[in-house]
Amino acid sequence: MPTHRRARSQEAKQQRAEDLLDAARRLAAETGGVRYLTLAAVTETAGLHPSAIRRYFDSKEELLLELAEREWVDWREEVLRRAKAATRLGPEETAEVLAGGLLARPLLCDLFTHIPLSLEGEVPLERARRYKELSVTSVAAMSAALADAGTMTAPQVADLIAATAAQTAHAWQIAHPTATLATLYEQHPEWAHTVYGMTERVTRLLKATARGLAAESRD
Repeated sequence: MPTHRRARSQEAKQQRAEDLLDAARRLAAETGGVRYLTLAAVTETAGLHPSAIRRYFDSKEELLLELAEREWVDWREEVLRRAKAATRLGPEETAEVLAGGLLARPLLCDLFTHIPLSLEGEVPLERARRYKELSVTSVAAMSAALADAGTMTAPQVADLIAATAAQTAHAWQIAHPTATLATLYEQHPEWAHTVYGMTERVTRLLKATARGLAAESRD
């Protein structure tokens, strides 16, 4: 069992917060998603007393929203790097940049389901404002960069980003069924077709979406 530690300095407190975030990230990967996370499990994995988490995060929702922010930044920065190195990205290539970057971050795919359902609405106003500002400015930066590097307009790319988040969130949940659904799929394998091939299916759907968005301007 981990030894519970109490932070004394500001630097130590920051490290404890990082330990909690790392613990939540590991547990989400090991247990099948953030829906199974509990604060007790997170604090125990981080080696902290269960009551200590309130010194760092007001709630599980705030902790998960912090993870979402960090994942957003990572996705945004990868997209910006790839856009900077690209020239004349077509609609399908633009979709590949967005989908590939997001699908490589399964935690963000998972969190995109929970952000609008519970996370944003269950934290203090200023915390929600901070997250919303980051997500909105990230979409704007990604849209502008991909528009400069390709043939889609910035508004079209913004719509494609929204579709990417929605498609990956939906597909991730289906690809990680609950115990009940997993048993059901064992009994009826023909119903489990949507569980498999998540990356290929999402990428294919987003390429089609990108082509449709680009075609609107031509029409």
